[in-house]
Amino acid sequence: MQVLLTNDDGIEAEGLRALRRALVSLPGVELAVVAPDGNRSAMARSITTRRPLWVEQVTFGDGSVGYATDGTPVDCVRLARLGLIEGFDAELVVSGINHGSNLGDDITYSGTVAAALEAVVLGLPGIAVSQQSSALELDFRQGAAFDFTVAAAFTARLVGELESMPLPSGTLLNVNVPGTEPEGVQVARLGKRVYRDELALIEEGAAGRRLYRIYGEADYEPGELDTDLVAIAQRKIAVTPLHFALTHDESLEVLARHDLERLLKDPA
Repeated sequence: MQVLLTNDDGIEAEGLRALRRALVSLPGVELAVVAPDGNRSAMARSITTRRPLWVEQVTFGDGSVGYATDGTPVDCVRLARLGLIEGFDAELVVSGINHGSNLGDDITYSGTVAAALEAVVLGLPGIAVSQQSSALELDFRQGAAFDFTVAAAFTARLVGELESMPLPSGTLLNVNVPGTEPEGVQVARLGKRVYRDELALIEEGAAGRRLYRIYGEADYEPGELDTDLVAIAQRKIAVTPLHFALTHDESLEVLARHDLERLLKDPA
């Protein structure tokens, strides 16, 4: 199986390096790495359209090579899919391991999830993997320490079982690993975030210039059950299947009955 590995923290990130080492040890896996040349966190599905992309070959410690680009995580997937690496045609995209969780509503901001979602858009299965820090945060902030050992091993075993447990077409798996030794694995839906954001003035400069902080802590609804946020809070690995069907089918019929065509007519 030809597997593309990417991330949003950059090709030098230890999360990607740990997962690369785990994936190359899998029998039957041909691994290619295309990742940003620096941190591209929270870029979501951003793409680069108004300039060409630089690509540079990077040598890993075992002598194998990967490719770093000044583009986004989604650009990385597209570069590989369009033939950047001769003879390589990805059958699976794995994105991560992200430094910090990607849970609940926050997945819409995540470059890690966006890269796996791009795989789905291109007709490939995808896996996004994120690791909570040792600070055990439940929001987008990150603690200082990460141990990727369990996350890398679990993801490699998951990849090894995909052929016997194939994903439905148009589906990716969003995997979040707790910052301590996992106490289990839970297949979970996305949870609902509770944000405590506020507009906080940090500094005032010349000519009316002001520096604001707008993001605060985030938690989750305490009454929720079987969500990724609850699973991580319970120190379990959360595995959430995601897809890209954004159309709200019930609203199609409602809007059709509203006769929007009449808005083309002159009220006079």
